Amino acid sequence: MPIIMLIVAMCIYGSIGLVRKHVALSSSLIALSRSVIGAIFLIVALLLRKQQVDTNKIKKNFVYLVVSALALGFNWVFLFESYSYLSVATATLIYYFAPTLVIFVSVPLFKDKLSLKHILCAIISLVGMIFISGVLQSEFTLSVSGILLAVGAMLLYATVIVLNRKANEVPTLERTTMQLSVSAIILLPYTLLTDKTLFLGVDSTSIILLLVMGIVHTGIAYLLYFSAIGTLKSHTVAIFSYIDPTLAVILSFTVMQEGFSVFSLIGAILIILSSIVSQVNLKTNKPKTL
Repeated sequence: MPIIMLIVAMCIYGSIGLVRKHVALSSSLIALSRSVIGAIFLIVALLLRKQQVDTNKIKKNFVYLVVSALALGFNWVFLFESYSYLSVATATLIYYFAPTLVIFVSVPLFKDKLSLKHILCAIISLVGMIFISGVLQSEFTLSVSGILLAVGAMLLYATVIVLNRKANEVPTLERTTMQLSVSAIILLPYTLLTDKTLFLGVDSTSIILLLVMGIVHTGIAYLLYFSAIGTLKSHTVAIFSYIDPTLAVILSFTVMQEGFSVFSLIGAILIILSSIVSQVNLKTNKPKTL
């Protein structure tokens, strides 16, 4: 059932921060490994489906695909690195400001109409980010580096969303397979230059969890996600996508027992609610198709 597949995919995405916290490898190596393992998994899926690749559409959108692959790879590097400085909840919620940012970018790029509701939701999301950042707390101790890394990941995530929309004529599974493959090629020299140890001295737990991130959090999750969105309406996909950051918050202060203040909780609620409301048609009380 498509809706179940979508929910499962979002739950898998929401747990990636928990897994990353226990992988004793650099963020660049994790991003590279995830790209390689995920790409191999999706290539196998394409072969098993005997799905013919539309090379003409890929050539036509080649620039968009390459740039989005670059953004995708370093988006993971920035996000995973931010986990070293911030709680998973804080980093993830800053990261999920990206859809709100895309609303404004879509106006000049795609001639989308920007309603008062969208503006208000964007402002509320920004306020939520301020609450989460900790600047309103007298005992503010959050890492500036962590916040900058999370914001960088958010901007790259927004770039991926926009470029995917630009290249939307390429079938989603083919598009993602190429993006992961190109991302791996781009991240390889960067990882070799920045990570001198690579897998040296890595424990078996990290290797197992790395495989889980590549196969489950990338390959399987992407396969479930793309299989589901092919039959579901866009507003359904948009609303259920917020299971991801919500689960990340819950896992952060339950399983990992990371500190999460009242201000952070208020910020989380503001961001999640504003994101959902931005997708709902308030006049008819029905989700709005974007």
